[in-house]
Amino acid sequence: MSNLIAATDLGVLPYFVLGAYLIMLLGLGFAGLIKSRAAQDAEADYYLAGRGQGLLVTSLTIMATYFSGFAILTFPGWVYSDGIAPMLFALNLPVAAAGIYLLGNRIRKLGQEHGHITPADLISHHYGDSRMLRFLVALVGALYVIPYVVIQIKAGGILAQGLFQNVDHLTLLGWKVSIEDTGVAVLSLVTMLYVLIGGMRSVAWTDVIQGLLLLSAMLLSGIAIIYALGGVSGYFAAVSKLNGELLTMPPPGERFNSWSALSFCSFASLASIVQPAQWMRFYSARSGDTLRKTAIVFSTVLPICFLLGVFLVGLGGRALFPMIDGALPEGLSKPDDIVIHVISQQFPEIFGSLGLFLIALILVAVMAASMSTADSNLHALSAVVTRDLYQPLRPGSSKNERAWIGRAVIILATIAAAGLTYWGAQGTLLKTITTFFFMAMAFSAQLLPLTVDILYLKKGSRQGAIAGLAAGILTVFLFPPLGSLFLGEENILTLLTADLKTLLDVGFCGIVVNVTVFVLVSATKKKKP
Repeated sequence: MSNLIAATDLGVLPYFVLGAYLIMLLGLGFAGLIKSRAAQDAEADYYLAGRGQGLLVTSLTIMATYFSGFAILTFPGWVYSDGIAPMLFALNLPVAAAGIYLLGNRIRKLGQEHGHITPADLISHHYGDSRMLRFLVALVGALYVIPYVVIQIKAGGILAQGLFQNVDHLTLLGWKVSIEDTGVAVLSLVTMLYVLIGGMRSVAWTDVIQGLLLLSAMLLSGIAIIYALGGVSGYFAAVSKLNGELLTMPPPGERFNSWSALSFCSFASLASIVQPAQWMRFYSARSGDTLRKTAIVFSTVLPICFLLGVFLVGLGGRALFPMIDGALPEGLSKPDDIVIHVISQQFPEIFGSLGLFLIALILVAVMAASMSTADSNLHALSAVVTRDLYQPLRPGSSKNERAWIGRAVIILATIAAAGLTYWGAQGTLLKTITTFFFMAMAFSAQLLPLTVDILYLKKGSRQGAIAGLAAGILTVFLFPPLGSLFLGEENILTLLTADLKTLLDVGFCGIVVNVTVFVLVSATKKKKP
């Protein structure tokens, strides 16, 4: 990314913008701490902000957690490379909004009635408490959360490198430290501190700022590409001249085909809604009305910003900076850089000297998107480990004790994630974690059958829940790249699942097995009261 804005000298602006932003985050952390000191239930306040978050905070924290830096970098890069086909995946937004509307309030209501904090609290309460069930639910959460935290911290370091492109390294106590590693360290430290200090309240308040920055960045990027191509009519005229293959959907079996996209939108989007961090946001909402209005905001604001900041920028970027014989144009090192390339070229022309400030602000906004995902997942991991693993092993522990254990988890997880981004980059470890990152939603999707049964059907048994969840998790592990990692490239099962993956979402395949086993086992076992 460092080549992208070399022609645009940002001077000292990045230092001021990023410095002010990080100070503000720490300030919000301490504000959350002051607010939480008055709470009677330290554990519930730390993890759920006293279950009293209003519409603005609830809607923006859910949106900020849902969208990471992936939304403003990788997705436009897909559109730039492959045309309109990846945009079918945008259907996941209204599906996710429907999930918030249909599942969120029922989860919130049960959590309020019974004092639940994690997904496993609710699930175990319904089916009868079981260490095995709690462990499996916690495992699904960890398989979603851990790779997300590591990859977001890594992305933050890469973005820091782009923000300070004129600095090769820093010298600290005689050691030369790259800007990327410095970015990883600083962003990890700041994120850890405000999560550690203020808990859910600080995370949610910072998500409001981060969410507003991200949405503004997407809108401004869309405006920039329309301006660059001569307005709305000029934009469509330029796009209409692109290669026809970029404007059509590929057949089944090829990348971004409609079968794969539709199954992904139907289940992976819901998986992102029932992952631990979002589930806890349902608990923390003030009322059912708050969540219903949040679903409406989610279903309108995000698609508009996504259309402008992803679809228009990716496709318009292909018209403005065309690939020649499959080669990227000069100044664009990879498709993921198209958004930064567009704004670095256009903002100074559109906004004058203000454009330089906006370039720095958008780079910070993309960094904020990574932080808003990392902080939410660190916070959720703390709750999962404390409530679902530590408490069953030490049932007599107090709420204050568990709150401190949760803070220790955040410290250790942050140090481990930052360490993995550095040492993992020297070998294959980070690549392995990245493999889990791309399968994270498939694991999280395995909670959907239990969630629907608990909230609507009430037909399953504890044995069925355990067997179905275990079968779903195992099924996801059999698909590549994980299947290849554990079974080898030439294993017959790996080859079969590889072919199936080209047609259907992996999470959907896991759900089919999960539901089948869940229903069959539950039919033979009555639910334990």
